[in-house]
Amino acid sequence: MEKEDRILLAGMEDKIRQTEEQYRMTNSRFLDLRQRSLAEVMSRSRCGGIIYGFYGGYEDAERVVEVFFPPERMEGDSIEEHFRRVPEDNPLTVIRAELKKGTPPLSHRDYLGALMGLGIKREMTGDIIVRDDGADIIVLREAAEFLLLHYTKAGRANLTLSEVAVDELRAAEGHGEEITASVASLRLDNVVAAAFHVPRNRAAEAVEAGIIYVNGICEKKTDRQVKEGEKIVFRGKGRARLLSAGGKNGKGRMKITLRRNI
Repeated sequence: MEKEDRILLAGMEDKIRQTEEQYRMTNSRFLDLRQRSLAEVMSRSRCGGIIYGFYGGYEDAERVVEVFFPPERMEGDSIEEHFRRVPEDNPLTVIRAELKKGTPPLSHRDYLGALMGLGIKREMTGDIIVRDDGADIIVLREAAEFLLLHYTKAGRANLTLSEVAVDELRAAEGHGEEITASVASLRLDNVVAAAFHVPRNRAAEAVEAGIIYVNGICEKKTDRQVKEGEKIVFRGKGRARLLSAGGKNGKGRMKITLRRNI
């Protein structure tokens, strides 16, 4: 295990210990897909009675924080339900950046580059949901005040900023493309090939290389069966969800429907 991974997991252990000893909610900084996968494996064996989960502000968030709760704090809620009921517990907030009317749209790279230019570490920011008229940037609440003061420009455009609640997130335009395809079976390599328009051998190589994630967990078994509703991330290519599977065509292949880049 690399040094940075050991540091990450040691930090998670510390958060779990604080939750156990101080009976309070704790959370990590933002995790990418690989870090989330490592954290998930560790948490399964370590958390015991502690309730844990991953939260990025909305259902399909790619960058997430891990949240730890004493059991009595949750009262049977899901994490999302708890934060709606007790919004002051939510460690995340949203910086809404709006462009002046008539300004050409900016890219994800423009917004992220401007953040990095301010010295903001990537672990402080979650997903950036880009629209033609601006972007919603999910951040740790502790970073919001600094950003509202200093994050005034991205690319060559000036930004108008406001802080809004996570529940007020605006989805990006064109949120996903629906794909229909046929596969020999619901093996992971077959579904990846159909979702991302790559040959099956290339899909199998991607799985074995550890760059395919199913529901946020790195999956290296090509014959892993994909279930309806599961989300697949092909690192560097995008995201997809298996919406439905069933019925066969004249060649005996299974019909599937996916939504890509959700």
